[in-house]
Amino acid sequence: SVAEALKHAGYKYNTKVNINWIDSENLEKDNINLKEVFKNSKGILVPGGFGTRGTNGKIKAINYARTNKIPFLGICLGMQTAVIEFARNVLGYEGANSSEIDSETKYPVIDLMNDQKDVQDLGGTMRLGAYPCILNKESKSFEVYGEENISERHRHRYEVNNKYLDQLTSKGLVVAGVNPEKGLVEIIELKDHPFFVATQFHPELKSRPLSPHPLFNEFIKATSK
Repeated sequence: SVAEALKHAGYKYNTKVNINWIDSENLEKDNINLKEVFKNSKGILVPGGFGTRGTNGKIKAINYARTNKIPFLGICLGMQTAVIEFARNVLGYEGANSSEIDSETKYPVIDLMNDQKDVQDLGGTMRLGAYPCILNKESKSFEVYGEENISERHRHRYEVNNKYLDQLTSKGLVVAGVNPEKGLVEIIELKDHPFFVATQFHPELKSRPLSPHPLFNEFIKATSK
């Protein structure tokens, strides 16, 4: 779905989108040269996923995108790893992580939702389906969507830990969208960056060939610059 959504945005700009698939586990090697890995990439997208495999590679890719001003789009786990990267490298929270990846982390900037903590039977208990989101009118996302109230589809169990929001936002992380019912973070951004947006939801699921998703549109537009 992510690959198709990228193509849809390419259609809008009469551009062929070439995808360089990268195994994030390979990025975890000590001798990896990220400049060489991404030399032909005009943007970096980190999609959704589950579990611990390759997450430190994703974090390294996000750090490369953030520090080198490369357009970045993160989706679901891609957003969570973006928050982890920011906490580690901007806030200086060494070992910051998701409690899904490291249950003993001192800084669980991504954590299990409160109503999930006592769930034993994991089947069908995720935050699943469409949920509303209210956009920050000062954000890039509001500019892209052109409206304040949106609805997007989810499939996850972990969230940004709101206990760390003040620390994160004090250093430049922008909360661009929240769920109005539970106050959960739905979109994050960085201000001083050509395009750095990450979402807890899955925008690719609402993209169509003749109606590409606005976030994918803006991502491809940024990469083409």
